[in-house]
Amino acid sequence: MRPYLSFLTALTENNSKEWMDANKKWYLETRETLLEDVGLMLKQITELEPELAAFKPKDCVFRQNRDIRFSANKDPYKTNFGVYFAPGGKKSPGPGYYVQIQPGNSFVGGGIWMPDSDTLKKIRKEIDYSGAELERIENDPEFKQLFPKIEAEKLKTSPRDYEIDHPYIEYLKLKSFTVSHPISDKAIDSGVFIQFALDGFRRMKPFNDFLSRAIEEVEDGSGIL
Repeated sequence: MRPYLSFLTALTENNSKEWMDANKKWYLETRETLLEDVGLMLKQITELEPELAAFKPKDCVFRQNRDIRFSANKDPYKTNFGVYFAPGGKKSPGPGYYVQIQPGNSFVGGGIWMPDSDTLKKIRKEIDYSGAELERIENDPEFKQLFPKIEAEKLKTSPRDYEIDHPYIEYLKLKSFTVSHPISDKAIDSGVFIQFALDGFRRMKPFNDFLSRAIEEVEDGSGIL
């Protein structure tokens, strides 16, 4: 039985530094289990993304403290565990693979969330050229079984430089490029979520490859093209 949900439930009900200090041992034990599970995932995901072989489990786990400087919510701690595998690291602008553990709201997901304007332009350019490929990826039965559609907030109209009747306008209107599938509390408690997440990563690999290709910077002898 994994300890994640019981700890996070208690943290949600007692989100304060005083409670965390009093339960530091529980938190550290829970985090250690998380790092062990992330290590298992990391070992297998390197088959999909060899660059991740240089990473340690702690490199893939988000910190528990919240940045409350500009937030109306002053709770000091996140009430989930977030795990992110990306070849460029957690702050990479490129696509990655994500697992969230939270009572009643766990999921496996991936892609790129809210890219900056330059990255977004590159992705839209790739869609303009190769939208049919993205459509094939989204409609692949194995992908679609787990990820019914590419999810994200959209523009209400067409982005600049693209006509409203563009054949792939619905992709071009996206502000993010992400997919996700829920994970049950039972799967989290039993540890089955590890293989479930890895299967999800495998299925979303072509999607992430498309996004990676879109934002790659091509170099020649004179610099960046």
